[in-house]
Amino acid sequence: MANKTISIGKTFMAGIWDENPVFRLLLGMCPTLAVTTAVKPSLTMGLSVIFVLVCSNVVVSLMRNLLKPHLRILMFTLSIATFVTIADLFLKAFMPIMSAELGPYLPLIIVNCLIICRAEACASKNGLFVSIIDAFGMGIGFTLVLCVLGGIRELLATGAIFEIPVMWENFVPWQAMRMPVGAFVTLGLMLGIVNLITGKKA
Repeated sequence: MANKTISIGKTFMAGIWDENPVFRLLLGMCPTLAVTTAVKPSLTMGLSVIFVLVCSNVVVSLMRNLLKPHLRILMFTLSIATFVTIADLFLKAFMPIMSAELGPYLPLIIVNCLIICRAEACASKNGLFVSIIDAFGMGIGFTLVLCVLGGIRELLATGAIFEIPVMWENFVPWQAMRMPVGAFVTLGLMLGIVNLITGKKA
């Protein structure tokens, strides 16, 4: 029982740090760079990815013994597309402004390498419970990175977090943080810090 608990814990924590989708595997770079202009779109994208990842892992795990090799990727894609459509329609119905802000990047979750990677590497080879834990770990790890990146960019670009001013009165916004260069520079620095921390631990 103790070994099983440790294994489940390691599976969950792998997505947070050891195999973090962005910092360690460099997956899902498109939304990571495109939607992280602020915390709200970053969080919305992250929660959408968690929903799709958990649901698709559940479906793939349940049908793993029925999958034929030549139909495997097709079934992964169809499953993922179904849940992406649900998330997209939900946002359009209840959060139209956020849906418009995310634009085409939400539907592009269908081809997000992170989702397909977890379906292939975990859900197609493991039972339901492990697949769900893996999905939550990877999804939360991905969301945390997006929110931190979005928080830094929003703070430096507007002097606010969640649109609440937090910087001093004479703060001069860094307009570059609203642009792609802000995303690349900030992510590059974050990756450098993570590599430095990892190197010291090693």
